Amino acid sequence: MAGREDGGGAAEGGRGRVETTEERADRQWQDLMQEIRVAQTGVQILLGFLLTVVFTPRYASLDAADKAIYVLTVVLGSLATGALIGPVSFHRIVSGRRIKPEAVAWASRLILIGIVFLLATLTCALVLILRVATDNAIVPWLVGGVLAWYLLCWFALPLWARSRHTTKRVE
Repeated sequence: MAGREDGGGAAEGGRGRVETTEERADRQWQDLMQEIRVAQTGVQILLGFLLTVVFTPRYASLDAADKAIYVLTVVLGSLATGALIGPVSFHRIVSGRRIKPEAVAWASRLILIGIVFLLATLTCALVLILRVATDNAIVPWLVGGVLAWYLLCWFALPLWARSRHTTKRVE
């Protein structure tokens, strides 16, 4: 199969795909777009709600620390939105330039950065909401538990699965 590359294990007992660099980039781009749809929707809804808070009567009664947490949360949400929408703009600008593998790499980085900003946004939003809704003494415990859950679901489990179940590529 001239011009084709091993897609990650085809030489090892038939596992994996045999595809060209361009085919792999096309597949990976489609995978990224499916993943990003979920994250984009969530972060845009969250940011939309956050942007309305400042216009509510309750906002005026927040103390300086809560207002600072709110501003930080909105900025982080905006950064997450930018990073998660970035791959769409990136693709549109470089489309047709025959650099899809590079576009996939950059889009992947932007999505990971966006997920980290989303993690920070959700954590800050939770801190703010729990400071207003509960006794401040339990806020660090609740936020710490939720943050640990996010880290487990979003990073620890995928990294564990990757290290445990990834076979080494034979090139």
